[in-house]
Amino acid sequence: MRFFQVRKNPYANRLKRQITIRLDIAAVNYFKRMAAELGMPYQNLINLFLRDCAIGETAPCHSMAREAGSTHEN
Repeated sequence: MRFFQVRKNPYANRLKRQITIRLDIAAVNYFKRMAAELGMPYQNLINLFLRDCAIGETAPCHSMAREAGSTHEN
């Protein structure tokens, strides 16, 4: 099979889940800026960052967790 004959993965849409999350304006602006420099959608960059954290089982530092807990919205 040649490159131009390759079929798109019919299961590709099932590999990601659409969600809604609340992010700080500063965090969104950071990822938008970085994504523009890299020439990619900022949502993809956020996904890559979060996936790297999940694969590496990176935990937030205690000060970050305390800060997030104090501003938790219900």
